[in-house]
Amino acid sequence: MKIKCVLIDDEPLATKILQNYFANFPDFDIIGTFHNSVEALDFINNNAIDIVFLDIHMPLMTGFELIRLIENKTKIVITTAFREFAAESYELDVLDYLVKPIPLPRFIKCIHKIEADFNVKNNVKADSLKIDPHIFIKVDKKMVKIIIDEILFIEGMKEYIKVVTADKTYITHKSLTALSEELPAEKFTRIHKSYIIAINKVKSIEGNRIQVHSYTLPIGRNYSKDVKIRILD
Repeated sequence: MKIKCVLIDDEPLATKILQNYFANFPDFDIIGTFHNSVEALDFINNNAIDIVFLDIHMPLMTGFELIRLIENKTKIVITTAFREFAAESYELDVLDYLVKPIPLPRFIKCIHKIEADFNVKNNVKADSLKIDPHIFIKVDKKMVKIIIDEILFIEGMKEYIKVVTADKTYITHKSLTALSEELPAEKFTRIHKSYIIAINKVKSIEGNRIQVHSYTLPIGRNYSKDVKIRILD
């Protein structure tokens, strides 16, 4: 069962960027792209749509005016260059609010939110959609998809980080803290100022050393208590 989407923006480049992002998510199907609010409204009210990505500043009718005229319970994600309309948008019960230019990691968070809402609404288990939770990192000028359950650990190296899986190592220009925000907190924990590990990949702990898969990593003194509570309790 695919999640049906509509993109509405008077800037063709903006919809093109979203289309490129969506190319990485096969469980989403873009069934309509509009640069005119009036045409979009007629399509939304006469078709089964799960989510609408909508710009606020549109000709003929603003995004907010369009939302108030939608007759069904289609979910809305606002896409805008303006931060100041966030409060008003949430009063209209939008699902998310994305500020342009939309970074891919922020878009991915929105995708996960849509998937969760769709699953609850349709009483669908995530497994039945064959969704593998994942992240994207930039490696050698291209965005690379990494399945979260395949990550062993992440190592910080000043301006870069190293993402290590059982089969491959990826290096990207990003901070350890920034990447940690994209990972599920229940599956990962920080063991050192330079290391985040996957909890279910731990094989043993001895003193201030921890074995993750075939790697032996240090446990920082300031992290030792929390690490042992999370892993041993």
